[in-house]
Order: sequence, then structure tokens, then C-alpha cells
Amino acid sequence: MSEPLMPLATAVWLVENTTLTFTQIAEYCCMHEMEVQSIADGETGHNIEGQNPVLLGQLNADNLEEAQKDPNKKLILIEISTPKVAGKKTKKVKYIPIAKRRDKPDAIAWLIKFHPDIPDSKIVKLIGTTKKTIEAIKNRTYANISQLQAKDPVLLGLCTQTELDELVKLYSKAITVDDTETA
Repeated sequence: MSEPLMPLATAVWLVENTTLTFTQIAEYCCMHEMEVQSIADGETGHNIEGQNPVLLGQLNADNLEEAQKDPNKKLILIEISTPKVAGKKTKKVKYIPIAKRRDKPDAIAWLIKFHPDIPDSKIVKLIGTTKKTIEAIKNRTYANISQLQAKDPVLLGLCTQTELDELVKLYSKAITVDDTETA
């Protein structure tokens, strides 16, 4: 069962501004009758500003008038159709422990050496590095280039074998298709 956007504030307004029964208000606001009675007695809701459901577009004024005249009449909630906003996709950042971060350049060197066909953008996502670092290693301008040892990123724990296999499979197919077209 759906309820008004602010059921307690709506109940406060209905208690203060209408002659509806506690049962009618409770059913409309999806509350218990005792909660509505405590609002009417001033025990709860005294610090809450009431919200007019007619002005909010959640209740028809004619339906409200009819319900005030007939205690058996139920209030009908008007469903507000809010358009779903296409939210921004948040990047899922892969956390790499500090101890493993120093292994990233070694993994990049391994990928460049054994899989030069994988684009830099995919290496960035796989390892969690920057394009600037990849370019520096490719151009041999990396600050610690003499200390680099090409090591498998899976063995270093920077990615899973499945992730690496998918990339290799995807980009090795692209090369074999290109090679067969030119031959």
C-alpha cells in the first residue's frame, strides 16, 4: 500500500484542518488510529509543520470534501509519477593496498611487453593506474625505469586471471581479424 510522501506531516494537517475521522486519516496516511489520536491530543506531532495533501497533489479536493461529509468514505491517494532521473554512474574504484601499489609499474611493464595490443585505457582500469604512468613506462622516461621488472599482474594480486583473460581475448581477436583482412 502506498502512502503520502510525508505521512506524519499530512496527518498533522488533516487533524488540524479537517473534520475527518481518525480512521479516515489513519487509513490515508498508513498509520494506526492511536497515532492519529495522539496527534489530535497534542502528544505527538506538535513540532511538525502540517503539509496540505491537496496542494502537494496527493489528494483531490472533491474527494476530501466528500470524505468530510461521509465518515465511511475513504480518501484516495493520488500517485505522483516522478520521472526517474538517469543518475550519474559512479566509478567503482578498485582499492589496492599500499603494499601492492609499488607493484603497479612492474605489472604495467609486463602488460606492455606481453600484450602490447591492449589499449592504455583498459590497462588503466585493470591495474588502477594513470595514463601518464603508462606513457612514461612505454617511453622509458619513468623515474624508476632501471628498477622495473615485468611481473604478471595476477601474481601481484592487482587483478584477477579472469579479468586479464577477458582483455587478452578481446584484443587478441581484434588483431587476428585485422590480420586476416589484410592478408
